[in-house]
Amino acid sequence: MLDMLVVGGGYVGLSVAVAVKQAAPHLNVTVVEAAPEHAWKNDTRASAVIAAAAKMLEIFGIWNEIEPETQPITKMIVTDSRTSDPVRPVFLTFDGEVAEGRPFAHMVPNVAMVAALRGACERLGIDIRHGLGATELKTQDSHATVTLSDGSTLDCRLVVACDGVRSKLRDLAGIRTVTWDYGQSGIVATVEHERPHEGCAEEHFLPAGPFAILPLRNNRSSLVWTERTHDADRLVTADDLIFEEELERRFGHKLGALKVIGDKRAFPLGLTLARAFVAPRLALAGDAAHGIHPISGQGLNLGFKDVAALAETIVEADRLGLDIGSINILERYQTWRRFDTFRMGVTTDVLNRLFSNDAMPIRIARDVGLGIVDRLPRLKSFFISQAAGTAAKDNPRLLAGQTI
Repeated sequence: MLDMLVVGGGYVGLSVAVAVKQAAPHLNVTVVEAAPEHAWKNDTRASAVIAAAAKMLEIFGIWNEIEPETQPITKMIVTDSRTSDPVRPVFLTFDGEVAEGRPFAHMVPNVAMVAALRGACERLGIDIRHGLGATELKTQDSHATVTLSDGSTLDCRLVVACDGVRSKLRDLAGIRTVTWDYGQSGIVATVEHERPHEGCAEEHFLPAGPFAILPLRNNRSSLVWTERTHDADRLVTADDLIFEEELERRFGHKLGALKVIGDKRAFPLGLTLARAFVAPRLALAGDAAHGIHPISGQGLNLGFKDVAALAETIVEADRLGLDIGSINILERYQTWRRFDTFRMGVTTDVLNRLFSNDAMPIRIARDVGLGIVDRLPRLKSFFISQAAGTAAKDNPRLLAGQTI
């Protein structure tokens, strides 16, 4: 019988497997992933990894492998405007460092991160099985039985569901969610530009939603472009000329000519919060527990916080000789993570509603607020440390750069 079965082989699933196995090598850990074996190599996206999460990856021993592929975010500016405005004033500017030589975030290619995590799994002896999803979940006092899509079954003391925002395991466990649709989609694309970005990230608050420009290596940037769903669908199916014309209206010309590289895709945006993060023999992590608006760039990093908290809970229980799948143990993880997650979900929801709004009184109020923050260095430092994940007093050990 397995000690822990992780369902979902993305960043969160692989990370929780590595975190637990590294700290407790005697535990038998297996990961199952629904996608084919090499599907992850086709992911052209990049993700913002905050400073606290980078510390965890350092503890895993893989950050030195990932870092050469990353682009540090050295500065961030925030503007509030319309696409038709000839001038877009900068209302807020953040220095990108939380400590000397440590930026508050890095842009990391998804392929580089997954490759490093899979390498760590291999070195630790973690079995990864591909092309398999969960179709049935049965729990008993001593263990859970998961039926996989090929008809086989696995018994384990603990199941960790990392199978995404439409989690099958969450549904099988009868865990309900708070869910609503924003009527927006996030367009994700990579662009190449003539001039260097100098590591600067930009967030333009436009009437349809935020338009984020995130720096990548080699004069490239990653876009997270929020539009109303019908407009987003029209844009991603349009030819490159029309798409690039619309892009230039939002991106501007400060970095010279733009060219879209690779695919452009649109993802529907909404809020999904699980009403519970645990059930008998089951813990939810990552998008299975929460799906939030990308306005804060914290979705992946919320998942990494889940990883650090869950791994610490499991390993400490194991060292005390306790049952790692006991609901009493799992509720410690839920208590640790649920309030922070709900707070972030509410914060992103409020920010999206506040800034995806062209009403003049609201625009004036938010621009005055941004201007006040820009003039208060201590408040700016507080916000940047919050964004970097280094300010929380109850951070799990891995996020503080400490072993479990």
